[in-house]
Amino acid sequence: MPGFEFFGEEERKEVNDVLETGILMRYGFDGPRKGIWKSKELEAAICKTFGSEYAQLTSSGTAALTTAMAALGIGAGDEVIMPAFTFVASFEAVLSMGAIPVLVDIDETLTLAPAAVKAAITPRTKCVMPVHMCGSMADLDALKQICAEHQIILLEDACQSIGGTYKGKALGTIGDAGTFSFDFVKTITCGEGGVVMTNNKDVYIKSDAFTDHGHDHLGVDRGADLHPFLGYNFRISELHAAVGLAQIKKLDTFLAIQKKNNQILRSYIEQVPGIEFRQVPDPSGDSFSFLSWFLPTQVQTEKVIEAFKEAGILAGNFYWYANNWHYIRKWDHLKNAKSLYPLSEAQQNAITALQTSHFEKSDAIMSRCISTAISLTWTEEQVHEKGAKFLQVLQSALS
Repeated sequence: MPGFEFFGEEERKEVNDVLETGILMRYGFDGPRKGIWKSKELEAAICKTFGSEYAQLTSSGTAALTTAMAALGIGAGDEVIMPAFTFVASFEAVLSMGAIPVLVDIDETLTLAPAAVKAAITPRTKCVMPVHMCGSMADLDALKQICAEHQIILLEDACQSIGGTYKGKALGTIGDAGTFSFDFVKTITCGEGGVVMTNNKDVYIKSDAFTDHGHDHLGVDRGADLHPFLGYNFRISELHAAVGLAQIKKLDTFLAIQKKNNQILRSYIEQVPGIEFRQVPDPSGDSFSFLSWFLPTQVQTEKVIEAFKEAGILAGNFYWYANNWHYIRKWDHLKNAKSLYPLSEAQQNAITALQTSHFEKSDAIMSRCISTAISLTWTEEQVHEKGAKFLQVLQSALS
């Protein structure tokens, strides 16, 4: 990862197709666009590649999550259970719908702990939202069972795990709906963009309209569309879709490179006594975009991070426990409800309660975790050199 490492003639060709027509918007202008519909092509490619019945492109992964929640009927006062380790966009989308993010512990999968989900369910729980972090998946069998027992929606935030699978099905296609992000640092990128995937036609129809001001897209031209409900401007542009169309054709290549480089690097790190690796519920479905590993203690982990920094190899190694964007420990803007607009009383009470909430189980995991991003541009020789350097620094730091 990420796909921008492999930009080339394919992306330029698809973008130039759009530029030659001058029609950058995905809807309307049927004549001047001369049959060029990159967004439609990309949606069809997404359905074929990932096995989803329907796909609706959006302007971002955050917009995709927001759209999916709207289409699934999640809104004011509804509780959405989500992990304490994710990207801030996950709770931003929940709050934007008037819903309430309920953060719970993760386990060694670095995703939702099913036991924590069970414990958090209340009569107001509307949705469980696993976030498939760093290329791998949550325990979807356990979460699906919980959702079925309590008649709760399962919405997959698969924005960080494009290409991952669980028991033969693509992540993002297993719940009631799922989302990808196609931002600049994702496995395949549009520059900016996202998608809602679903096998439910009603959810798709609602997503299609919601992302375009409520247009039903049933008229003979855009001006003839009706508006059966409110919507917003979450449209992707044809330029962004064009980039994604070139990228999705390279996905198998990206995944193969990630797997090879990931496994070579792991062969060095696993030589260090005491190091353990992330639990992957379906190892064959890992996208291998990250190699996530645990040291025995927080003190040792912080020592290794400092040693990596001194050795000049810290870049691409993420210590999420001290990261501003991905772990609840640093989300002061959320805990203190620092919103530019008034939040509902229920939202305000729920998120300020996080100031005194404790996530000891997650802390014990995240404080020992380092995630190494896997580059697509490393040669095999470079991966071995990197692995040898990792091994040397780790052995020295832990001796």
